[in-house]
Amino acid sequence: MADIKRKAARGIAVIAIALGAGQLAQSMTDRGAPQQPANATLSHKPKHIETVAATAEVSPPSVAMATTQATLTLPSAPQPTQPESVAENSCTVTFDLSSDENAMLRLTLVAPCHKNERVVLKHAGLAVTAKTTVTGALFSDLPALVTDATVEVLFADGSSASGSIAAPEMSSLRRFGVQWQADDAFQIHAFEGKAGYGEPGDISGENPHSPLAGVPASGGFLTRLGDASTDLPLLAEVYTYPADGRENPDVVVEAAVTPTACGREMLAETLATAGSRVEINELTVAMPECDAVGDYLVLKNLAPDLNIASSE
Repeated sequence: MADIKRKAARGIAVIAIALGAGQLAQSMTDRGAPQQPANATLSHKPKHIETVAATAEVSPPSVAMATTQATLTLPSAPQPTQPESVAENSCTVTFDLSSDENAMLRLTLVAPCHKNERVVLKHAGLAVTAKTTVTGALFSDLPALVTDATVEVLFADGSSASGSIAAPEMSSLRRFGVQWQADDAFQIHAFEGKAGYGEPGDISGENPHSPLAGVPASGGFLTRLGDASTDLPLLAEVYTYPADGRENPDVVVEAAVTPTACGREMLAETLATAGSRVEINELTVAMPECDAVGDYLVLKNLAPDLNIASSE
């Protein structure tokens, strides 16, 4: 039913958007100064808004003989101490990075001194949050954005661990993503084969078309990233599709009007692969007032240029 309502919602005019006017939190933007996108606005406001319903070795103790009585006095037994070499290795961080099918990066982290901790995973401009387990372990997958991939894990105390690996399959793929912070809400829809909302060719978070493990993808697919349960979560969606032209998808980004996002600006960044590099652009979206909660703003033509158009 939500898909049918969204079809009707595509008829609404989309609220004006100012591009390049904002900046994400420092945890997302410490990569360096992003490119400056162009500004675009609409000359009219929507006349009608339809609400659309929106995871060590110890010495033995000595014995002292009393001088006036025939009794023995035993001193307190010393506490065993941990060998220095064990103490030094107890906080050793182990980081392993491997490349999987469809240019996916698989990371394994073991950090005994970073238990139940919010961490940030960074790769080629992408930044998302994750959380270690009660033993300090983390297992996560990221889509490679370049063929020579480096992934860095940032801990709360400012320390980090990183690894690099080749992802040659990335040369035959293209990727487009959007990343945001905290209560903002964005989602990608990629319409393959001229599909409409809710149809099999509508690739989205509800229909990610994820390939089976160890099997090359037969078309496009979507990957959701980031742990929303962390403090100040950094979240992202990345759409992957063949670079050989087999798919000519119509890619849009929806900005959901939610109670925490209405009446203010939402900040995001878009990422698009371009050969051996990644194009990153800031996106600032002026959200409508809270009487429009449940609606969506539809952003089109985000790669390579950022433009906004009303849905047809």
